[in-house]
Amino acid sequence: MNLVVATANVGKLREFRRMLEPLGFEVLGLADLADRPEIREDGDTFLDNARAKAWPLARSLGGPVLADDSGLVVDALGGAPGVRSARYAGPDATDSDNNRKLLAELAGVPAERRTAAFVCALVLAVPGLGEVAAEGRVEGRILDRPRGEGGFGYDPLFLVGDLERTAAELDPDTKNRVSHRGRALRLLLPVLRDLGRGAL
Repeated sequence: MNLVVATANVGKLREFRRMLEPLGFEVLGLADLADRPEIREDGDTFLDNARAKAWPLARSLGGPVLADDSGLVVDALGGAPGVRSARYAGPDATDSDNNRKLLAELAGVPAERRTAAFVCALVLAVPGLGEVAAEGRVEGRILDRPRGEGGFGYDPLFLVGDLERTAAELDPDTKNRVSHRGRALRLLLPVLRDLGRGAL
């Protein structure tokens, strides 16, 4: 069964495919769609933005759509970059641009005050049936320099909880097990399994 995930982020799509394909889904991203409605991410919360991505696509396609909005929340920055994580250094910012800005904003902040969390809100929108939403969160700390070659986004700067490794140093299965996205998706697994079996 096809399941559209409302993202053009290659890293996110790779993680979703790894987690969802064992359930029998063929996961499609925005780049796989020839025609799609405009999506505006201007909500105040991750859940608002996930919902804003999921429903226009679900209505346009007439089928289920899974959408996520996720980002980094840094305590010393009052929760920034938050819902603006992907655009922290500007509308066309690269991961490197965002990471440089984050390090600049945290310059001089001691390690014990560099606490942060990755947060993910997921919405599964199914036309005619409604939606199911879930949130996942993983606590950590922002380092003063990047470590690791894997992952994407802020992963090289985010030291995961008690693992003493950055998200960029984790193998894909470990990352999916402990990550904010993996935790949110596991909350939706019963519904996704029913969807895959045609039981919804």
